Amino acid sequence: MAVELRWPVAEAGVAAPAPRPLVLDTNIVLDYLVFNDPATAPLRALLQKGALRWTATPPMRDELERVLNYSQIAPRVAFYGLSCAAVLQSYDAQVQWAQVPGRVSAVCKDADDQKFIDLAAAEHAVLLSKDKAVLCMRKRLLAYGVHTATALVLAD
Repeated sequence: MAVELRWPVAEAGVAAPAPRPLVLDTNIVLDYLVFNDPATAPLRALLQKGALRWTATPPMRDELERVLNYSQIAPRVAFYGLSCAAVLQSYDAQVQWAQVPGRVSAVCKDADDQKFIDLAAAEHAVLLSKDKAVLCMRKRLLAYGVHTATALVLAD
């Protein structure tokens, strides 16, 4: 189930900072930094033009490092001519680090995804995720100024 978010995004009553904060879950990071998924092209364009500010916390980076070393992922990383170190270096160069925020009252069924929700809520961010446990929280997260989607689409 693809949930696309048309960009630019604005919602009544929530003044989002410019550039708009962005939180990427680990699967989207893999699509963006490793697999160069065509669906990430609008994301890449918005980051390069400065419309979005990718924000992350150290636990998010730790999760990415762990996933990059999974037996089913490491060979795919190598297939694309990358190493775990190269992917992490690219990640580090692109994110703006944030403090680990407090937990919000919108609790995810998957505890591993809570860190993405907490940061997105604290930053009033766009949250890109493919995780069903996150996507089913879309309406609840709007109360925090969080727009949740699996991909961004540039509006005409």
